[in-house]
Amino acid sequence: MKKFRSKFVILVAALLLAVAPMFAQPVPLRADQLDQLVSRIALYPDPLLAQILTASTYPDQIPEAAAWAEGHSYLHGDELANAISADHLNWDPSVLALLPFPSVLDMMSRDMSWTRQLGDAVLTQRSAVMDAVQRMRRRAYDYGYLRSNSHLRIGVYPGYIEILPVDPAYIYVPVYDPVVVFSRPVGGVVVSAAISFGPPVWIGPALLPFGWVHAGFIWPSHVLVLDRQPWRRVWDNRLTYVHPYERPWHPMAPRVERHELHGRAEVARRAHR
Repeated sequence: MKKFRSKFVILVAALLLAVAPMFAQPVPLRADQLDQLVSRIALYPDPLLAQILTASTYPDQIPEAAAWAEGHSYLHGDELANAISADHLNWDPSVLALLPFPSVLDMMSRDMSWTRQLGDAVLTQRSAVMDAVQRMRRRAYDYGYLRSNSHLRIGVYPGYIEILPVDPAYIYVPVYDPVVVFSRPVGGVVVSAAISFGPPVWIGPALLPFGWVHAGFIWPSHVLVLDRQPWRRVWDNRLTYVHPYERPWHPMAPRVERHELHGRAEVARRAHR
């Protein structure tokens, strides 16, 4: 009997050692490591960036979501929302929010090491991640690359830079090389085409239940906001946290009435003005 207990104790200890790394909090990243980590997304508009940061904390859902988005990339707006409902997708709303952006999900899926590291940093060092975003934005602005245009409105305030879509219903994904836009221009000559944009993504009323109402940041307070509410998921509560969306998404839930969605769309538009 004693011999059996001894073997049992050894087996339990071995299992605990095997699963311990899964629950151990990641080692904090240095400021320069965080700068490198966020460089590929730092110039994204705030509403999209907020969704990427939150979605990265659900890395196991990203590959399947990326595959679904690629297979339905021909759908947009209401048709896309109908397909999401018809397939009863049960991913987190922040992951569902990225389905209109197949290129973003593809980028995250192709580099899962980066996605997991970003998600871990968001859960354990959110303020530091937001500071890194601001450092990179400031660098791109100081070097002359980050400027308002027909797609994005750049707001420069004491301590932070805000990037918002000119029209909150249309979000453009910037395409840029971090090596170029975060480096001092050679000879002081700014490459005018350093930042380009893909086609606009229409965030119509039917997509608002996925946290698109007033998604963004309160930069001075290091607060990430989804659906008007601070997003409070951290490492310790990551297994139990449920964000208080105004209309919690459920794959079997009935669709929202269109008149209500249009009303929420107008609220979102006013919130971004």
